[in-house]
Amino acid sequence: MIFKDIVSYKKAKLSAEFDRLIEYAWKNQSHVGNLLLLYVNGFYRDKNPEISKLNNEKYTPYAIGRGFEGESEYVHYNFIHKYRTTNVHPQNHSEYIQQFDQKLGDRRFIDRNRALIEIEGTSIQIEMLIYLKFWEADMIIKKLYQFVRILQGQDYDWHFKLSPSNRSEKVTGARHKIVRLKIRDPLKEISPILYELISESYITQIRNSIAHSNYSFSNRGIFLNNYIDKDPKAQLIGISFDEWVNIFHNTLVLHNEYNRMNNYIHKLYSRFAIENQMEVPILITEKDGTQIEKILQYRKKQDDWSPKKK
Repeated sequence: MIFKDIVSYKKAKLSAEFDRLIEYAWKNQSHVGNLLLLYVNGFYRDKNPEISKLNNEKYTPYAIGRGFEGESEYVHYNFIHKYRTTNVHPQNHSEYIQQFDQKLGDRRFIDRNRALIEIEGTSIQIEMLIYLKFWEADMIIKKLYQFVRILQGQDYDWHFKLSPSNRSEKVTGARHKIVRLKIRDPLKEISPILYELISESYITQIRNSIAHSNYSFSNRGIFLNNYIDKDPKAQLIGISFDEWVNIFHNTLVLHNEYNRMNNYIHKLYSRFAIENQMEVPILITEKDGTQIEKILQYRKKQDDWSPKKK
């Protein structure tokens, strides 16, 4: 269930912070095209001579566009958008929880509460899926990672690669490590607001419990079946439904701001391109550190970007 009062409160705080961070990144990025590469999804693909033959041109491993990551993101965006536009509760959260405190000894209220809890539990299970769709998504992790790099004055990482397994080599890292160590932790000094929100929301034990369907409900509580006595990362026995409301609404509002960030960056560069002959330079950094500047052209009619042809 989505509560408008909680969304409004969190959105007001986070939107202002994202505006500040985007403007900071725009003005202080190490190369004028870094944020644009985040928007257009610059990526490295292994060389494929067959593609070169088909196109009758020299193959470049550096590309832009949705790719498989973007197609996946589009599918999950539609799912999340459907939920957030059809499951807004008519009451504020404070009003909603008050109804569980009335006449607890009355059988009629007990039966009614049981029905309400069942509906709430079903909503939470859908929200758990949305939680994973955000915190496990390749494109979202990649773009947040790139955004934090740019905020730190680093160049766009063309060779970013998530680890598909524990045995993978030559990768940027596993999802949970990138979220915690390369997105969340650097934000502690740059943006305490965003750092705190991610810390409250991305909890490895909860993520694992959801991913492995290793939890149960009792009354208005979620019991995590992956508690381990002496493991400091698995000390939660459970959380209340109301604690989940906070975690989920953090994630939902962050997803909203993530999408707004993409649109914001696109608008910044569209205006920039119109003022600069419809072109924006981008910087390609190869694996050996060699840097090559290329040009992306803004196609105003299509409102998109493409590499400039020689």
